[in-house]
Amino acid sequence: MAVLSVGVVLLVVFGVLGAAVPVPYVAQVPGPTFDTLGEIDGEPVIDLQGRERNEVEGQLTLTTVGVSRAGLSLVEAVRGWFDDEVSVVPEEAVYPSGRSEEETREANRQAFLSSEEAAEAAALGQLGYPVKVVVRGLSEESPSEGLLEEGDAIDSVDGRPTPDAEALDQVLGSIPGGSAVVVGYTRLGEPGTATVTTGAAEDGEGSLLGVLIREQPSAPFDVDIRVSDVGGPSAGLMLSLGILDLVGDTDLTGGAQVAGTGTIDAEGNVGPIGGIQLKMVAAADIGAELFLVPADNCADALAAPQPGLTTARVATLDDALDALADFRADRAPDPC
Repeated sequence: MAVLSVGVVLLVVFGVLGAAVPVPYVAQVPGPTFDTLGEIDGEPVIDLQGRERNEVEGQLTLTTVGVSRAGLSLVEAVRGWFDDEVSVVPEEAVYPSGRSEEETREANRQAFLSSEEAAEAAALGQLGYPVKVVVRGLSEESPSEGLLEEGDAIDSVDGRPTPDAEALDQVLGSIPGGSAVVVGYTRLGEPGTATVTTGAAEDGEGSLLGVLIREQPSAPFDVDIRVSDVGGPSAGLMLSLGILDLVGDTDLTGGAQVAGTGTIDAEGNVGPIGGIQLKMVAAADIGAELFLVPADNCADALAAPQPGLTTARVATLDDALDALADFRADRAPDPC
């Protein structure tokens, strides 16, 4: 009797501890979804300046993973391991040591902004627009303030062509700081000029325009992506497809609900992401008919199929476009 009583007490103690003592794991769940062809709070996710959006039907939805709770108890962690719609992962995987939650969120946000740039570059390259030196922003107290704008393609400086960043550096390096130079640019497809009094380079040799630049395809319109609550690079593929659907010559969805995920680089290569199973659950929940899976995530996707959700294996932007074409034609896309 005494042994039984002790056993009951120990069971109660362990139960209390299991329910109360936190373990270094977090629970991930299917996150919110965003139709790249749609709106958030009345504003388009992908906004265009300089041309009208195509009239499109269907959806091209990016999927996300949310963190429902950090500091799980042992009982909650064990329960999560047996739940198909929860992924229990080490806290370190979501909140790296040595970095605050705020710093982690900021790093994830910067990764998303970089994926926006890559998505735009991949889409515009797919459409055949030429690569130019494009202004991505102005530095603090920039001498180009009010003269050059984000999205301007810098075509020349003082009549000397600047087809790439190296050429621009060479031209500016030969001009003393404080010089008034005529910058030729293209803005929304229209050529223009601006006279900029340059700043001095830090080493005292050459000039600065005070602009941040990137080399990317330049189109006669600007693309502005407005998704404020998403972090990380995994939206890249779906953003590229959204841009292509809104400005290209083909209705990519044929009116279907398509979801997907995947990083993308400026050359259109699609990379793997985390939480593929949870993203497929989110896609199934919104009634998606087709889910685009990065090729390197196929093994995980096959381990967690969703009824009624067709998957397509994509390693490049071209693969994704082929999968959509097959789906529109009632052909089976290349599966995982």
